[in-house]
Amino acid sequence: MAGDVLFRLVADNGPWALLVFYLLYRDYQKDQATRDVVNRNSMVLTELTTLIRERLPRG
Repeated sequence: MAGDVLFRLVADNGPWALLVFYLLYRDYQKDQATRDVVNRNSMVLTELTTLIRERLPRG
């Protein structure tokens, strides 16, 4: 079913439809990479905060 829709889009609109899908896919990949970096930075900041709190004197 999905393959039929894709082939029909390519037949009707030519390479433009493929270009749009490719650009959407690349945008999705960039979003995922950005989210991975933000998540990693959050983890590092959390660890640093924990280390600093452990070393600060209580009082």
